Amino acid sequence: MTRSNQINMTEGPIFSKLLKFSIPLILSSVLQLLFNAADVVVVGRFAGDNSLAAVGSTGSLVNLLINLFMGLSVGTNVVAANYFGAKKFQELQDTVHTAILVSVYSGLILTVVGVLGAKPILTFMQSPAEVLNLAALYLRIYFGGITATMVYNFGSALLRAKGDTRRPLYILLAAGIINLILNLIFVICFKMDVAGVGLATVISQVISAVAVLIILIREKDDFKLNLRKLHINRMIFTKIVKIGLPAGFQGIMFSFSNVIIQSSVNGFGATLIAGNAAAVNLESFIYTAMNGFSQGSLTFCSQNMGAGRTDRIKKIVWISQGCIIVIGGILGAIFLYFGDELLGIFSPNPEVIKAGMGRLWIIFTTYYLCGMMDGMANSIRGIGHSLMPVISSLIGACIFRIIWLFTIFLIPQFHTPATIFLSYPISWILTFAANVVFYNKYMRKISN
Repeated sequence: MTRSNQINMTEGPIFSKLLKFSIPLILSSVLQLLFNAADVVVVGRFAGDNSLAAVGSTGSLVNLLINLFMGLSVGTNVVAANYFGAKKFQELQDTVHTAILVSVYSGLILTVVGVLGAKPILTFMQSPAEVLNLAALYLRIYFGGITATMVYNFGSALLRAKGDTRRPLYILLAAGIINLILNLIFVICFKMDVAGVGLATVISQVISAVAVLIILIREKDDFKLNLRKLHINRMIFTKIVKIGLPAGFQGIMFSFSNVIIQSSVNGFGATLIAGNAAAVNLESFIYTAMNGFSQGSLTFCSQNMGAGRTDRIKKIVWISQGCIIVIGGILGAIFLYFGDELLGIFSPNPEVIKAGMGRLWIIFTTYYLCGMMDGMANSIRGIGHSLMPVISSLIGACIFRIIWLFTIFLIPQFHTPATIFLSYPISWILTFAANVVFYNKYMRKISN
């Protein structure tokens, strides 16, 4: 491997290197979202609103189940970047082999939980009868191939640790095109409905996983993977868990609150479910753009902590926060202006579009707050502290949203979809404020 696939984050200009890291990561995620949106568009256009609602309503549940293990991939990124910055190459090798094996075990656990628990959990979420069986079928197929998803995410986390965000972009481009083609074949030609969408997703994820493994196997540096050397190093695994488990729990708490919110949305019927699903797909594009800089802050802070360059961390954090605010504000305004047309891509039903716009007006005018919240949490993780962002998320997001839904939302005059959606921006403000307090506390310790 040439050094063109590495970024030295411990020296030189921060902003240009942050852009070099974040832009391919953003493009990768946007491509993934485009192809995921294509899933929803194809099923909405050629299988109907019930199928659209079935696929769309599973998002919060999928996130709830996988976020704990996805948190471990965040831990992998932090630990690998820290060792890379510190030039501890034997520990880096142990991290590579430990992470890949952990990804396989994570996927197998998720397969069992997702396949067996799909229908009972959806029933608990009050999925309408006309949506329940379709959603359960989609989830079983999706989780049948979840191991490939885990392997890809852990593998790409390793590549990001040294600043390589370009090759994951190429992988997702190829896999996404295949996913789109298979969607069209399975849904339109073979009339497979949501099963076709799920199968196309699994196949594309398998391709992504194989590709990232090939890259790691062919590496010429200490990120090289040797399948015969796969093992779990207890010290490395403990470090990954120490960073990743709290990050995973934070994701679970957000997802749990979103499951509660989805259950509240489900009570308004299939039209709102479909409109909400379409709106969430649009939101994902803006979130992805902001998250690229959030991930950049995570990795940059990790490398600099490993190298002992703590003097650069404050500048990294505030540059990334500025980028998040600018991109979140601009994209939010653009997407809101073209909201009707964008929602119309997912469903031509005027009622579905109206329902989606009700959510977009609340979310897109405040979405930069969500990016700031995540960016600050990742900065704290990057400097080695993962517990406090969990506490702030528990109080500011999970507990607050549940209290909101079981108090304000139950008041008859406030029992509306708008009341549900207002819980988001309020929780972002509360959580961001708490994260700023924790960040300042840790930075004072580092500086002393």
